[in-house]
Amino acid sequence: MENIKKPEYIIAIGASAGGMEEINSFFDHTPFDGVSYVIVQHLSPDFKSRMVELLTRHSKLKVKEAENGMVVNSNVVYLIPNDKFMTISDGKLHLTPKDKEQGPHLTIDTFFKSLAINSGRKAIAIVLSGLGSDGSEGVKAIKQEGGIVMARNPETSEFSSMPSNAIATGIVDFILEPALMPDAIEDYVKQDGKLLDNENDEKTILAIIELIKEKSPLDFSDYKQSTISRRIKRRAGHNNITKLEAYLEFLKTSPEELDALSKDFLISVTSFFRNKEAFDILEKEVIPSILKNLHPGEELKIWVAACATGEEAYSLAILVAEQLNNHLKDTVVKIFATDIDAVALVHAGKGIFSAAIANEMPKERLEKYFKKEGNNYRIKSEIRNMVIFARHDLVKNPPYCNMHLISCRNLLIYMSPALQKKVFFMLLFGLKVDGYLFLGSSENPMPIIQNLEVIDKTWKIYKNLQTQRKVHFDGFSVPQMIDIKEKRYSKEELIKKESLALPEAVNENLANELDCLLVCVDENDRVVKTYGDVSKFLLQKNFNSNLRDLLPKPLDVAFKILSSAVQKTNQKAANKGIVIIQQGKAIKVDISVSPLRVGGQKLLMVTFSENKMENAGNQQTVFDEKIYLDQYTLNLEEELKEVKSKLQSTYEQLDRSNENMQSFNEELLSANEEMQSTNEEMQSVNEELHTINADYVLKNKELTETNDDLNNYFRSNTNGQLFVNKDLLLMKFSPGTIKLINLRESDIGRPLSNISTNIKFETISQDIKEVIEKGNTITKEIEAEDGKWYQTVTMPYITGDHKRNGAMITFNDVTNLKQAELELDKTNKKLLAINSDLDNFVHAASHDLLGPLSSIELSFGVLSDTRISGDERTKLMEIIKNAFKRFHKLVAELGTIGKMESGMSVKEAIDLQELIEDIEASIENRIISSGTTIRKDVGNTKIYFSKKNLRSIIYNLITNGIKFSNPDRPSEIWISAKSEKGYSVLTVKDNGIGMRSGDIEKIFSMYSRLNENIEGHGIGLYLARKIINAAGGKIVVESEPGKGSTFSVYFAEKPDGKHVLAKALRQ
Repeated sequence: MENIKKPEYIIAIGASAGGMEEINSFFDHTPFDGVSYVIVQHLSPDFKSRMVELLTRHSKLKVKEAENGMVVNSNVVYLIPNDKFMTISDGKLHLTPKDKEQGPHLTIDTFFKSLAINSGRKAIAIVLSGLGSDGSEGVKAIKQEGGIVMARNPETSEFSSMPSNAIATGIVDFILEPALMPDAIEDYVKQDGKLLDNENDEKTILAIIELIKEKSPLDFSDYKQSTISRRIKRRAGHNNITKLEAYLEFLKTSPEELDALSKDFLISVTSFFRNKEAFDILEKEVIPSILKNLHPGEELKIWVAACATGEEAYSLAILVAEQLNNHLKDTVVKIFATDIDAVALVHAGKGIFSAAIANEMPKERLEKYFKKEGNNYRIKSEIRNMVIFARHDLVKNPPYCNMHLISCRNLLIYMSPALQKKVFFMLLFGLKVDGYLFLGSSENPMPIIQNLEVIDKTWKIYKNLQTQRKVHFDGFSVPQMIDIKEKRYSKEELIKKESLALPEAVNENLANELDCLLVCVDENDRVVKTYGDVSKFLLQKNFNSNLRDLLPKPLDVAFKILSSAVQKTNQKAANKGIVIIQQGKAIKVDISVSPLRVGGQKLLMVTFSENKMENAGNQQTVFDEKIYLDQYTLNLEEELKEVKSKLQSTYEQLDRSNENMQSFNEELLSANEEMQSTNEEMQSVNEELHTINADYVLKNKELTETNDDLNNYFRSNTNGQLFVNKDLLLMKFSPGTIKLINLRESDIGRPLSNISTNIKFETISQDIKEVIEKGNTITKEIEAEDGKWYQTVTMPYITGDHKRNGAMITFNDVTNLKQAELELDKTNKKLLAINSDLDNFVHAASHDLLGPLSSIELSFGVLSDTRISGDERTKLMEIIKNAFKRFHKLVAELGTIGKMESGMSVKEAIDLQELIEDIEASIENRIISSGTTIRKDVGNTKIYFSKKNLRSIIYNLITNGIKFSNPDRPSEIWISAKSEKGYSVLTVKDNGIGMRSGDIEKIFSMYSRLNENIEGHGIGLYLARKIINAAGGKIVVESEPGKGSTFSVYFAEKPDGKHVLAKALRQ
C-alpha cells in the first residue's frame, strides 16, 4: 500500500451511542496504510469532547480535531467538533455551526453525501453502532458514485438501529465486526490497485455480460461499458481476485456472486421528492394542467420507469392526492411503477421506509400520508392503492401507452447512445398528446427533441407535441445476427452427399444405356428432373429452368405442339426425325411426351433420343417443320379466339366485382380504422392487466403470509378459540378447544348445536345469536366436567366492511383464579367471624372492666366518709385490693388474646413432663386447698409448639378441672400423651360436674360461662381453641353431666405438619 498516491481513499466512520468502544477496536487494528480517516460521531454541543486524547491511545496515526478549511492528508484521523456540521469538497473539510433549536441533526448523512461527490469510487463509508437511521441516506450516495459501504454486525451491537437501517438499504458490501474491518479495507484497496486495464479486459467484460444474460433475464450489453467495467472490477477486488479472466471463471462456478454482481449493476438509489425544485414545478404547473384537461370519467395515468424502491412513484401519488384533495375518490388514478429489479419492487410494494424519510418532506406531509410503525414509516393505503408495481424491462418490453406523465430519471445516463435513442422513442410513443416527460437533470432527449416543448430546461421537464403516435423502428437496437455460411463441397463429397436413391439410380442408368435424355417438367414447362446426357440435346445456356428456353428451335416447335396435345387428350404423343444442329453436327432426334402424375401434381415426361435407323419407314410420321408450323399457327388462332371470348367475359365480371369491391373496400377501411383503434386500446389494456396482475400476485403473496401467520397463531394457541358464521356453522377452531368441545377437522361446516361438549355451557347458541344481533360482548364463567373453570368471551366477528358475519368464542382457563376466589371467600368468612368475636369481646371486656372499677369507685366514696370505723376501713381496703387484682388479671388475659391474634409466638420442642410439673408448682396452693389429685402419664413426650401458648392451654384445662370439680367426690385429673399417625395427642380428663353436649360449643365462646357463680371471665377456653386452630390443630371434647369431661388436643410432631394435621382432622 506504500505506492498509493494522493489523493486516494478517504474512509468516513459514522457512529453514535455505543460507538466509542467500537472506534477504539477499529483503530487497534488499523495499519499505517496511507489512507485518511474521518470520524463523524453524534456528540452533545454542551459536552467537552476528549476524543482526541482517548483515540490517540489506540491509533498509530495522528489524531486531530477538524478545523474549517483543513486539508485532508493521508495517515491522519480527523474528528468532527461536537457543535458543528462537517462536509468535504476539493479535499478540504468545511465546518458550519449547528442550530440548537433544529433537530434531528443528521451529521453522518451530511458528511457521507459530500464525500460521495468529493471522492467518488474512492470513498469508503462505515456505519457503527447508534440509535436512529442517520447514515442510511448517505451510504446510498456513496454507493451511487461507486464507493463501498461497510456496517458493523447488528446482531452483536447494543445499539443496532443505525447499522440495521443501513443494511436495510440493500447496498452494504461488508457486514463485519469493527476489529475485522481494517483488514477488509486493506485487501480491497490492494486488489483495486492491481486490477489494471489490459487488452483482454473488453472481451472478458463482454463475456461476463453475456453470462449474466444467459443465467438471468437481465441484459446489460447496451449499457455504458465504463460503468459496467468499474463495477465488475470492484466486485473482483471484493473477492480478492486480481485478473478479470479469473473473475469470469469464478462467476461460472458461483451463482451467488453472479447474482451479487447483477444487483450491483442495478442502481436502486432514490428518495422522496428528490430535487425539490423539480417537484415544485410538477406540483404547481404540470399536475394541475393534466387534471384540468382530464375528460369526465377519464383515468389519470402516470408511468414511473426505473422506480427502484418506489419513493418517486409515491412522491407523485402524494402530489396528485394533494391536488385532488376531497375529489380523490371521484378520479381513478393509476401510477404504473416499473423496474427490472424484482427485489427492489418487493420492497417498494410493502411501502415501509426508514425514519430517515422525515428529512425528505415537511412534517405535515409525513404525518398525513405515512403511519409510524416502530422505527419505520408505512405509506397509507389511499396512496398505496394509487400505485401499481410491476417488473418491466425498458430494453425488451413494449412501453405503456396513453400516459399523461412519464418519469424516467437518471437511468438513461448509464446506457449507450444507441440504447438511449431506442428508449427515448419508446417513451415518446407512450405519451398522450400534450403528455409530459420528466427526465434526470443530466439526460438530454436530443433524438426526440423536435417533438417536445421545453417546460423547464434545468430539470428536464418536457411536453409532447406529436399529434400521432409512431414507432420509429430505425431508433431501435438491431438484434445480433449470426453469420451462417454454406459449406462448399468437392465433386466427390457432393456425390457422396447426395447418395442417389435406388429408383433414381436405375433411371439414370437406363437413360445412359439407351443413349437418351429424360426430362420431367411441370405445367409451366419448368424442369423438375433430368436423366441422361443433357449436353447432347439441349442448348448450353446460363442456368434456366424453362425447358423451351433450352431447346433448339425445331425441338421447341415440336415440344409445344406435342405438349398441347397431351394436355388435351392425356395421351402420349411423339414425333420422329427432327433435325437439329448440335456442336456443328446435324442429328435427327425423336421426341415423345407422356403424361405423369406424382402425388397430386401433374407433370410431363419428355424423352429425347437420336434416330440412327437408316430405314425411316415406320408408322410414325417424319417431322415436317412447315406443316407443324402451320398447324401450330391454326392452333394459336383458335386458342386466341377462345382467350378473347374468355377475356371479354372476365372483363364484364371484373367490372361487376370492381363495383362490389369499391363498396367492400370502403367498409374494410372503416373497419380497419376501428380495428386499429381497438388494437391500440387492447394493447394498452393488456399492459395494464399484466401490471395489475403482477400487483395482485404480490398482494396474494401478502395474504398467503398473513394466512400462514394466523394458522401458526391458531396452532400455538393453547387456549380454546372457535369461530362460527351467522348460521352457527363451525368455521375454524384452535387445538386448545378440542378438550372442551369434541371437535375434529371434519366438523368444519357442521352446526355447532350438533357437536357434543365437555362443558356446562347451555346458553352458547343463545349467546352467539345475541352478539351477532346486538354487537355486544358476553363474558361468563363455566365449569368443565373435569372440575376446571373457564372464562368464556363471546364477541361478534366483524368483517372489513364492518358487518357482523358470525361470532368468535374464546375459552380461558381460570381454575387457579377460581380457587383463589374460593380461598378469598373463606378468608372473608373467617374475618367476619373474627369481627363478630371482636364485637363480643369489646362488649364483654367493657362490662368486666367496669365491674372492678365500679367497686373501687364505691369503696373510695365510702372511705371519704370520716365517720366510718377502722374495721370498716380495713374491709373497704380489702375490697379495693381484690378489685385491683381482678382488674390486673383481666388486663393480662386481654394482652394474651392480643398476642395470640398477632402471631407473637415462637415454636420449639417442649418437654411435656417438665412443663406440667412447672404448672403444678405455680398452682400448688389451689391443688392442695381443693384436695385435687393430678395423675400424669406423658413419659418423655415432646411437643413442637409455642411454649407460652402450650403452658396457657394446659394451665386452663387443669384449673378448669379444679374449678368445676364435683363436691360429692374427691377431685381427680388425669393427664396423658400419645402419638397417633404422626401427631402428638394431649388428653386432660377430670371427674368433675361435666356438661350437656349442647353446651360444649358454648364454652369456647369469648366471655361465655355456664355457671355464673364460679369465678372466671370465660376467656381461657376461647384462647385455648384460638391457639390450637391457629396452629392447624383441634380440641375435641367429650363430656357427660355428673361424670366429668375429657379434652383431647392434637399437635403436629413435625414443623410442617399443619396441612397433614388438617387432613387427618377432616378424616
